[in-house]
Amino acid sequence: MTGADGARGVGGRDESVLVLADGTLFEGEAAGAPPAGGVATGEAVFNTVLSGYQEVLTDPSYAGQVVAFTCPHIGNYGVNPADDESARPHCLGVIVRDLTEVPSNWRATGSLDGFLVAHGVPAITGVDTRRLTRHLRDHGALPCAFGTAGESEVRSAASSAPSTDGRDLVSAVTTGHTFTRGNGPYRVVAYDFGIKEAMLRRLGALATITVVPASTSAEHVLDMAPDGVFLSNGPGDPSTLSSVVEELRILLGQRSVPVFGICLGHQLLATALGAATYKLPFGHHGGNHPVRRGSSGRVEITSQNHNYAVADGGLDSFEVTHVNLNDGVIEGIRSRDVPAFGVQYHPEAGPGPHDARYLVAEFTGLMDATGARAGRS
Repeated sequence: MTGADGARGVGGRDESVLVLADGTLFEGEAAGAPPAGGVATGEAVFNTVLSGYQEVLTDPSYAGQVVAFTCPHIGNYGVNPADDESARPHCLGVIVRDLTEVPSNWRATGSLDGFLVAHGVPAITGVDTRRLTRHLRDHGALPCAFGTAGESEVRSAASSAPSTDGRDLVSAVTTGHTFTRGNGPYRVVAYDFGIKEAMLRRLGALATITVVPASTSAEHVLDMAPDGVFLSNGPGDPSTLSSVVEELRILLGQRSVPVFGICLGHQLLATALGAATYKLPFGHHGGNHPVRRGSSGRVEITSQNHNYAVADGGLDSFEVTHVNLNDGVIEGIRSRDVPAFGVQYHPEAGPGPHDARYLVAEFTGLMDATGARAGRS
């Protein structure tokens, strides 16, 4: 297989090649939407979920990245609009071993390949994803390029492909306007750094959610008189969002409005409390990460999607509440001085039993404890 433009693979698809920034080559066949100029680029990361591929692809946290699935068969149960986490995929490409062409599920309204074509997402199938995963585990997440343009052109694109380091990707996925969801009794303002539909449904059952752009000032949020503030998940390097962190410090300075952050929101909260963040070698992307809750010793199986993490600097401003049992990464914090806490994982997801749903109850408990709702009808 040469990857030459127009060459055909065994299954009738055009031959395609994937090249990592370090020059490592993988062969496959083109799938999804044809990329502009025959080449797609992005930062390659692997995800270990066995199902939920549509939720992964429509998670805005994957902006700037090419997602490689470790599960060999992807697309078996098709796609349907109910499983979308946002209006469209934000990832830059998809890598799979075997892309199912004919799905089998009563909920399916189409195939995954058709979904990718409709949304303009390029893919490569037939890749040895076991070898790719091992390589990314050993060398870390790497920029990559793939496509049908020919090996030399793909190699050239891979050598100049960007990573997520030092990039503000939130501005590309955050909402451009304020909108409202849910009808619960609490009033919550949610910062949209790349918020997912599942989280809006979870919070919307308990509160009326006002979703605001990432650039919204603390003053504007406080003018809404919320019972609490939610900081959503999102993509990219948290160190690029210094203006957001400054607004969060103003919010925390009020000491009366509870704040709950997840994923990127957790990292930004920790930064506002004085912590630093760093990039993990290959990130946490999957639905089976064991996390120990310090207060009880209980182990939760969690869904995660992040490349960056909070550094353990021994700060007195917060306590570490959760730890990843795979690598010791901080998975949860709670402020010692203000009503604020965060977790690195996704409590709205259901990777099995709903181990993390108690966190939403803790958020409502904080809102009750602050007395902000006293006297409201």
